[in-house]
Amino acid sequence: MPPKSAASPNPRTAAIERRGLLLVLSSPSGAGKTTLAHKLVASDRNIAMSVSVTTRHMRAGEQDGRDYHFISDPEFARRRDAGDLLEWAAVFDHHYGTPRKPVTDAMVAGRDLLFDIDWQGAQQLNEQLPHDIVRVFILPPDGKTLEGRLTTRALDTPEVVAKRMQKASSEISHWPEYDYVIVNRDVEESHANLSAILTAERLKRRRQLGLTNFVRGILDTL
Repeated sequence: MPPKSAASPNPRTAAIERRGLLLVLSSPSGAGKTTLAHKLVASDRNIAMSVSVTTRHMRAGEQDGRDYHFISDPEFARRRDAGDLLEWAAVFDHHYGTPRKPVTDAMVAGRDLLFDIDWQGAQQLNEQLPHDIVRVFILPPDGKTLEGRLTTRALDTPEVVAKRMQKASSEISHWPEYDYVIVNRDVEESHANLSAILTAERLKRRRQLGLTNFVRGILDTL
């Protein structure tokens, strides 16, 4: 019998090296993607929110560097033109974008990132990193529920709520571009479904970069 290779990993203790993934949540405003994003991050220590840059003003309760990086229009244009943003979009007279370096660093280190972005941003991310992105679209149960959520959260004026409702149909029309669709009737059920999607995507063979060496270690013990 040939000797066991000293370089082979111990399958009982070896961690399998994995490339991080980008989990994208999109929805019309008020469908619940931000609530689901926060619940997923709170329940899973292996995924973190990607912090976007934005030119809009900070809202009450928000914190720079935690919710967004709040920057000026000229600074946004500089980063965009320098190629420092993986994706960017104009939403309701403001600009939003994803810094490139933190995302690529996280994936190489095997860390997952969660994105709360619209369909435009999802399209751009898919163009840049098609093998690393997992896209989930969140739908409301119906239009009245969507309007009720927008009204009761009291973040926008009635005029902005009306504007968001007018835009909802256009946003919802992009649902076929996504890998998964969740109808958010119940937050806990939707959170469980989202967690299941994340687990399944982490286990995909192509993301487990260390699987070949791990299997070699098993074979060496047979």
